[in-house]
Amino acid sequence: MKRIFKFLFKIIVWFLAISIGLVVLFKWVPVPITPLMVIRYFQEDSNNTLKHDWEPLENISRHLQLAVVCSEDQNFIKHHGFDMKAIEKAMAYNKKGKRVRGASTISQQTAKNVFLWPHRSWFRKGLEAYFTFLIELIWSKERIMEVYLNSIEMGPGIYGAEAASLYWFKKPAAKLTKQEAAAIAAILPNPLRYKARPATPYIQGRKAWIMRQMGFWGGVLNYEK
Repeated sequence: MKRIFKFLFKIIVWFLAISIGLVVLFKWVPVPITPLMVIRYFQEDSNNTLKHDWEPLENISRHLQLAVVCSEDQNFIKHHGFDMKAIEKAMAYNKKGKRVRGASTISQQTAKNVFLWPHRSWFRKGLEAYFTFLIELIWSKERIMEVYLNSIEMGPGIYGAEAASLYWFKKPAAKLTKQEAAAIAAILPNPLRYKARPATPYIQGRKAWIMRQMGFWGGVLNYEK
């Protein structure tokens, strides 16, 4: 029994050291690849393409930064990784047999995309909470947004803002217009099913809603709040 506890203790220590080390490393170094990219690449129905071009945050349109906040996590600047009101709302809807999107923050999505696998389980959710805590503690909000916009899936084999912008609109991410940014943000709930261009009526509706939210923000995303 003593050997088992000693073994488990070593595993925990190594896990903490490696996980904290990775988070510190990725505070400065671009994330080269994520588990989801690898999984998608080797899926049977995959087209075996992987487009992922890292760009610093200053080279990504402010319109897109604001659009994803309005679409995915409107309290991104205010919270410390977890939006408790959104979680409570999701739990209430789940009890009624309904589903609500938006309980996972941009920080949580970043933690999941960069460090973990996509399949849901309580174990993975626990690790997601742990990594969310770490990146909120070690990274700035700007860095979280930078990693998020360079890592998330935005189309079939398309990862990150630069690859998505080139794929959907044939232009670099720095030159996305407000309308184009809203279109990309509109497909994020299911980027393998939805298309930013040409947009279906459903995506057009989501795009219009996101643009209205962007208007309420005044077109400005202030990371210093």
